[in-house]
Amino acid sequence: MSEKVLMKGNEAYAEAAILAGCRYYFGYPITPQSEIPEYMSRELKKRGGTFFQAESELSSVNAAYGCAAAGGSVFVSSSSPGIALMQEGMSFLCSAEVPVTFLNVSRGGPGVGGIQPGQADYYQCTRGGGNGDYHMLCFAPSNIQEAVDIIYEAPLLADKYRNPVMILADGMMGQMMEPVVLPPQREQLQSEDIPKAKPWALSGTAKGHRNVIKSLLLKPDELEKHVEDIFKKYEAMERDEVRYEASGLEDADVVFVAFGTVARLVNESIELLAERGIKAGLIRPISLWPFPNKAFDAIDFAKTKKVISVELSMGQMLTDVKMAVNGRLPVGLISRTGGIVPTSIEVVEKTIAQLKEVR
Repeated sequence: MSEKVLMKGNEAYAEAAILAGCRYYFGYPITPQSEIPEYMSRELKKRGGTFFQAESELSSVNAAYGCAAAGGSVFVSSSSPGIALMQEGMSFLCSAEVPVTFLNVSRGGPGVGGIQPGQADYYQCTRGGGNGDYHMLCFAPSNIQEAVDIIYEAPLLADKYRNPVMILADGMMGQMMEPVVLPPQREQLQSEDIPKAKPWALSGTAKGHRNVIKSLLLKPDELEKHVEDIFKKYEAMERDEVRYEASGLEDADVVFVAFGTVARLVNESIELLAERGIKAGLIRPISLWPFPNKAFDAIDFAKTKKVISVELSMGQMLTDVKMAVNGRLPVGLISRTGGIVPTSIEVVEKTIAQLKEVR
């Protein structure tokens, strides 16, 4: 087994992308993920790659679009308002079926917000702020090791579906340090290998390899067919890429739903509730899109009194939790915003108060 290495979250993310075969990085410094472009600017060239910092997030995503359309293995990182600026490009990438791995180390908002952690980019990452009908796989790790593993896998999923992939990691994870086991170096795809590995990609040199990648389809029937075709991929994602962890659902008095580092806090709250004679379960979505709706079918609806979504937002995931519960139980919310993280004791106290309301 490989040795564990103590790493800061953001640096571990960058290293995982390089080990995953990332050859091109596009980004722009923005807290709380500025260590990622710093790490990439220092390390990527040593490893046969190219670091590119544009003058803005708009430039970064469109340069990434061009590079990925030519078959490059591309990694892009930013934080909440930077991701917002990139979303037009994400819509284009989905329509043009160009694979890119995105990482959002999220902060509080709305607007510029603050540099403290937040989870209010849930709608941004699962619904998308670009125009038209499109989806991206969206994964939310709860620790640095899981983030490393997901980032390492993400380029394979992006290539498999010819679609961008988003990883949502809140600002706490980017700044904390944890021991991780790093994966082996995956071979980087070289320019001369692109026509065989990615026959759909653009090429200005390969004979008999003239492709056109575009998003503009002026005939309504052609555009409709294109949208229907890409949605077949999304249906495959909903079938094959749902990921979650669930525990203690069988006879729980209350079931929490939480993702990212908040799920770790909720696990401590579950232990504190057990000391008070209250049994609690947890559903931790790892894939935010597609959302793990079927995980909720394992709840003991005869015994459980309430499902509570715990979030660093005003209740964005609550929408999906309510749809998954589908009226079978009351659904509540425990939330903090502005970069404030609730304590495990605060979650316990608010849970007890909400349970009293349904008795």
